[in-house]
Amino acid sequence: MSDVVTLREITAENESVVRALAVSQDQELFVDSVSESLEEAAASPDAHPWYRAIYAGDRAVGFVMLSYDVPPGHPDYPWRYYLWRLLVDARYQRRGFGRAAMALAIDHVRRGPGATDLFTSVRPGEGSPRPFYRALGFASTGVWAEGEEIFRLRLRPER
Repeated sequence: MSDVVTLREITAENESVVRALAVSQDQELFVDSVSESLEEAAASPDAHPWYRAIYAGDRAVGFVMLSYDVPPGHPDYPWRYYLWRLLVDARYQRRGFGRAAMALAIDHVRRGPGATDLFTSVRPGEGSPRPFYRALGFASTGVWAEGEEIFRLRLRPER
């Protein structure tokens, strides 16, 4: 990976390019499209959506979306910090862009108020991103929600 990976706001200038990013057909079971993600974010303001385009140099290569700093005790959003979506376009996978984007997203969450853990969920099956998340340090909580296994990344050591 020679291009520097950055997370950039989605603007009128780059929105169509970002919305056009897509995973391979066999990965569609595991991740919704950017357009679906943006619609879900707009329809879920209580989830405190925070999203960015993933860039490698000057090329949009992916999309990341978090549920960021949800007030504790929310009945619909039980995790204060939650990785809601990670998508790397099929043309740019296996180049380290997803891992680099996750490092940036995790650093962003670490700076959040009261951030001790980052959660995500993973749908099981052939081609699941489960090994990717495990390699980043996420561990299963043993909890399942809506057919997906919940994983947690500890951002601070336990006391």
